[in-house]
Amino acid sequence: MILVTAVVAAGPIVPVAIVVANRAQENARLDAAAEQPIVGEKDVDVPSAGHVSGDVAYPATTPTPTPGGAEAVGSAPPPVGGDHDPTPQNCGSYDQPVREENAVHSLEHGNVWLTYRTDLDEVAVTRLKEIAQGEPYVLVSPYGALVAPVVATAWGVQLELDSIDDERLDASLTRYVHGEQTPEPGAPCSDGVGTPAG
Repeated sequence: MILVTAVVAAGPIVPVAIVVANRAQENARLDAAAEQPIVGEKDVDVPSAGHVSGDVAYPATTPTPTPGGAEAVGSAPPPVGGDHDPTPQNCGSYDQPVREENAVHSLEHGNVWLTYRTDLDEVAVTRLKEIAQGEPYVLVSPYGALVAPVVATAWGVQLELDSIDDERLDASLTRYVHGEQTPEPGAPCSDGVGTPAG
């Protein structure tokens, strides 16, 4: 009887150990990928970051580096930084577009803003919402004029993605959620405006 109890008690430990080991390997892989250059990533100089009341006229495009150092016209918004509303957007997922000026304030706090086309399939939207539920410094919202189906934006950095299955998304989140680009690391992504849908 004691032997059976010991086997039963030890039974669940092996699967848990395997899950923990697999999670550690996956985290190490993501950390290594995040340390490498992310192909297609656009770095944008953010000249100002003041608090302003009212709307901000963000640039309609972000510069895209090209071979040889010249800049070509890049993607449509969302903005990658700049002057913004004094109140951040609460992180989480939204079913409607959020105000850019509040979202930019959240970027300043180390948030990554995942925007998606309004015609993105429901499975992909659900996956983006799951990312927001699992990471307190991620904001997810639809955005009307996107060149790519999904765009990951952090302060001064943007990445266009054709699919949520693109492994660059995980590398971007690992690198930029509270990454080195964050002007105000540790500032909250809560107590702002908006009520996330999930």
